Amino acid sequence: MAAPTVDELEALRVPLTAHCYRMLGSAADTDDAVQEAIVRAFRHRERYDPDRGALPAWVYRIATTVCLDLLRAARRRALCVDLGPAAVPGADLGLPLPADRFVEPMPDARLVAPADPAEVTAQRETVRLAFVAALQHLPPRQRATLLLRDVLAFSAAETAEVLGTTTAAVTSALQRARETLERHRPAPGDLLDETDPEQRRLLARYVDAFEAHDVARLTDLLREDARTSMPPHRWWIEGGATIAGLVGLGGCAGARLAPVAISGQPGFGQYRPDESGVLRPFALVLVETRGDRVAHMTTFLGTADRFAAFGLPAVLGPGFLRATDESGAART
Repeated sequence: MAAPTVDELEALRVPLTAHCYRMLGSAADTDDAVQEAIVRAFRHRERYDPDRGALPAWVYRIATTVCLDLLRAARRRALCVDLGPAAVPGADLGLPLPADRFVEPMPDARLVAPADPAEVTAQRETVRLAFVAALQHLPPRQRATLLLRDVLAFSAAETAEVLGTTTAAVTSALQRARETLERHRPAPGDLLDETDPEQRRLLARYVDAFEAHDVARLTDLLREDARTSMPPHRWWIEGGATIAGLVGLGGCAGARLAPVAISGQPGFGQYRPDESGVLRPFALVLVETRGDRVAHMTTFLGTADRFAAFGLPAVLGPGFLRATDESGAART
């Protein structure tokens, strides 16, 4: 029987990255797990038996084992809103928490493989930041069980083989995992849809209002129950008018937003001018929309060094592609 080639294993990198991200919620750990899984698969390629199953299933088994090993001593990652009540408007951000307390953003391009629109939507739903955070409420083996059964559509027998257990144990773990996930299921949010002109216009209006520090327009664009958060700080606040007022204070004077897809949803790289006026990376920002309003903005502080991984430039020139205009056409 033919052993898998390097190219065949590399072709699985995107779906493996999505799987490990759902398991781990960490960008660096995900990268390490995927690389380790591919290296192990190639090192032991002679053990692959196509008569026992397809290559992806065999490699997913390796990747799941790697993830479970990494999770043995890991604490649960979360979103800011999971760590306590909203802050009082005007409250200090407080000290940052360790980075391993939070679910981290990932480039959409590394999680979602090109496919028909319906398949892309399904892929994005399972790597949405809030969904990945909800998965972290599950014990690691329950998490793996649910992902193998409900996301990757493994059979109970295949899942049992991956986890080294029985089909009865898989069925029981899956039931408990579904019940827990249902209690922590996030509010619905719009996924990134490049073909939706309404979403593109909403995001363009948001960019214009943010960059102009226009409190009135921002208030109109934000839901009344909108939230904003800034990991790695526990701080988060609620209320569209309150959030708009904070933006209007001018702390982001001169900032510009460059669009980028983050974990299945719309996002931006926020650039701020340095002493010379050059626009340099400041933070990645995920903007969750719901219908015709913005529902949540997450500013990931300390992510300036990750812009290249998201395909964003180190310096934003005057002709950068900023967003889309009211008609949906790109503008510079």
